[in-house]
Amino acid sequence: MAKIEPHKILALEGEIDLHLSPGVAQEVQALVKQQPKKLIIDLTKVSYMDSSGLAVLLQGMQSVESYRGKFYLIGVGEALRTVFESSRLDQVFRIYPDVDAALATE
Repeated sequence: MAKIEPHKILALEGEIDLHLSPGVAQEVQALVKQQPKKLIIDLTKVSYMDSSGLAVLLQGMQSVESYRGKFYLIGVGEALRTVFESSRLDQVFRIYPDVDAALATE
């Protein structure tokens, strides 16, 4: 029987735009298939994200929640925070400063 991992962390970097989003979507979905209890997306090294990147994150969150897992974003810098706030997605995603803070939640 496969051991269920309590959590998985995917660290992204650079500019997540229309060109990189499909690859990010594949990485996220590969982790979703493993059904971790917590999937943490580390955005510490992401300098830019457009709507296609946001769509990938939303899809990932919905996939994780469909099996009752939890989806977290960490390391959302000032530039990205503006994007999340202007689209009101800061109210949709669970956003934490770092891995420890995300893991400390239920």
